[in-house]
Amino acid sequence: MWPMGAVLYPIAANAEAALNAPLGRAARESEARARAKGPVAFVTEQTGPGFDSWDAAMDAFRGRLDDARDGRRVAVAPEDHYCALREVLAPEVKRAPRPQQPAMRGGRRWPAPRAAPPTLWRLSVSYWKLVDADAAAVDQPRRARRDVKAAALPPERLRAMAEHPLRPVKPQQALDVGLFEVRPPEAPDRLIPDE
Repeated sequence: MWPMGAVLYPIAANAEAALNAPLGRAARESEARARAKGPVAFVTEQTGPGFDSWDAAMDAFRGRLDDARDGRRVAVAPEDHYCALREVLAPEVKRAPRPQQPAMRGGRRWPAPRAAPPTLWRLSVSYWKLVDADAAAVDQPRRARRDVKAAALPPERLRAMAEHPLRPVKPQQALDVGLFEVRPPEAPDRLIPDE
């Protein structure tokens, strides 16, 4: 059984399914793997629309979050604390940056800084995400070039692989002491250049 007060995270394919129709719930990865009958990954993703104010977001997600406002008090059970409200930058139209010219006005060399960018409140859901075993095996482009299974990957998966940064295939090897470095006997933990 679960420890007292443990959060039971939903098991689902995406954040929307985690909120509305999870396959089950689990506190640990081993439990989530057993219920999903396959590999899972713990992720936190944003879902739902963005709201201009914290109050509007709290009203929209009533019952999913603890609410301590007067007249609207809601306490979520400890095992249901897998949602959180986060303030994120609002998407804005990209414009080409204008170079700024220094201007001496009122004793200041540069113009006053612009106002803070607009933000929105969005719901973040932490859950156990179902991982496709074949896609997990081929998760980097450098492996996909050499793997026969990669030919069957859908275009969306290939685009996702291209957008993510590369990860090392194996751990980085320890640094090698080259020809022009030496360890002094009085400090063997240091390397000094040798001419």
